[in-house]
Amino acid sequence: MEPIFILVLALSALIGVTLGLLGGGGSILTVPLLVYVAGFGEKEAIAASLFIVGTTSIVATIGHARNRRVQWRTGLIFGAASMIGAFAGGWIGGYVPGNILLILFAIMMLATSIAMIRGRKKPKVLASAETTDAPVAPRSLPLGRILLDGGVVGLATGMVGAGGGFLVVPALNLLGGLPMAVAVGTSLLVIVMKSFAGLSGYLFSVQLDWTPVLAITGMAILGSFAGAALAGKINETKLRKIFGYFVLVMGVFVLGQELIALI
Repeated sequence: MEPIFILVLALSALIGVTLGLLGGGGSILTVPLLVYVAGFGEKEAIAASLFIVGTTSIVATIGHARNRRVQWRTGLIFGAASMIGAFAGGWIGGYVPGNILLILFAIMMLATSIAMIRGRKKPKVLASAETTDAPVAPRSLPLGRILLDGGVVGLATGMVGAGGGFLVVPALNLLGGLPMAVAVGTSLLVIVMKSFAGLSGYLFSVQLDWTPVLAITGMAILGSFAGAALAGKINETKLRKIFGYFVLVMGVFVLGQELIALI
């Protein structure tokens, strides 16, 4: 096994840790890892990212579900809308130049990093519910807004391979009325649905080398167990901000690399 691939596998574990712990962020690491370290082509990296993140999220969802941190009804509604957008995004992405896709991905990284660094205030009415792992009944869903947000996030996911967990979690928290702990678990269900929908769109025009993809997925799954075990045991606010600054630096790097390539 080549040393560079050993490094790729080691870094792949971080994908699962971020998904299991924060309910998102896996794809923000996956695409740059596959392109700049593993040497994947841009479109192959995006398609592979959708499979890796989607599969890892299945395992992470199971862990959160066992602890009653998944609100199935809300997640399935949001996820269904996301799947439509993700399939369309994956199909469109297959016909967009690879460096343009990475520029769009970098812009999403920057937007994600800002959201992570700034954070979001938790609604006071949910404060008491945050102290328990038990799910609460969501308030009446603004169905039109849920479908719109789900479709837009899904379109972005399918096109550039970003799971959008840090867009989904606040939407579930604010629109669906879910406690943050439950929003994180539910976001993983949404990520599963839209990741595979986006992948199916990409497979019309992209072929993957499944051997390294499956190996990286296996390491990411192992990382997700660690992330789920750490959930609720460390200060997630501080961790989210630190990770946000890391994503900001990575976004600037990717954007710079691709803009230079255009010159």
